Amino acid sequence: MDEKLIKWGILGTGGIASAFARDLNFAENTEKAAVGSRTKESAAKFAEEYGIARAYGSYEELVEDSNVDAIYVATPHPFHKENVLACLRAGKAVLCEKPFTMNSGELEEIIQFAREQKLFLMEAMWTRFLPPILKVREWIDSGEIGEVLMVKADFGFRAPWEPEKRLLNPSLGGGALLDVGIYPVTFASMIFGTNPEKILSTAHIGETGVDEQFSIIMSYPSGKTAILNGAFRIDLTNEAHIYGTEGSIRIPSFHSAKSATLYKNGKGAETFNDDRQSAGYAFEIEEAGRCLNQGLLESPVVPLDESLKIMKLMDEIRGQWGLKYPFES
Repeated sequence: MDEKLIKWGILGTGGIASAFARDLNFAENTEKAAVGSRTKESAAKFAEEYGIARAYGSYEELVEDSNVDAIYVATPHPFHKENVLACLRAGKAVLCEKPFTMNSGELEEIIQFAREQKLFLMEAMWTRFLPPILKVREWIDSGEIGEVLMVKADFGFRAPWEPEKRLLNPSLGGGALLDVGIYPVTFASMIFGTNPEKILSTAHIGETGVDEQFSIIMSYPSGKTAILNGAFRIDLTNEAHIYGTEGSIRIPSFHSAKSATLYKNGKGAETFNDDRQSAGYAFEIEEAGRCLNQGLLESPVVPLDESLKIMKLMDEIRGQWGLKYPFES
């Protein structure tokens, strides 16, 4: 049976919305149905650039469009809760940009509402669906590197000093953990699960009051360890390494991976290369479409309970630093 064409709406017109719109061209069974912005001018310009059928000058108009099946929420994370709830109240399926929300309390609220209304909801953790990451999971599951005992993952870049903009502004949910840190934290969760026995962390809280860099060590049963770093005022390697008793795996630029290399002790190396044309968002778009066509309310690859546990981990880490945002009680 042919799959139903999923008509997508995009809520927001920023950089990540642009990347998503471009990748809709590479995703099967999709249609660029509508975009909503805070102004008609912004929405119209975005729609013209990316070939989107309808442009709305408010989010309210977008969510009420009866010809939209699913909405991608692409606003900054302090607004995710209200935007996602607006979509859900209008009966729409939702793919929400990461981090899902600012904290686990907000996320619990929207998960509960989605489940009560029997509506599809998914965090846009696109890394999980990239072909090199799928290959890495295949290598691990087949025992290619034996028992996995250590994971290292770093993600950081040198951002300009712009304290009024999102990265450094606490009122906009700034900070390295929520912006880039979710990648290494989620990567560790993919390998070791969401229940570390112990978390040790440290962060540099800058003059604007947000974390500019951090380091985390998470300990798991049987001596397993994850060592994670994130920053947006210094460049990091942005690599992930997985170490097992029989070998290791290296993933350059792991958050947007295009390759992965398997090293087996004493047996040389094997590299998997991904020659995709898209940036990589197309894979999560297709996953959401598959779930909708199969009548699923969440993705088995990025289940809601895992997203919630990861958010709780990040709450705990921020708690170790004493970092609260102005809008958090």
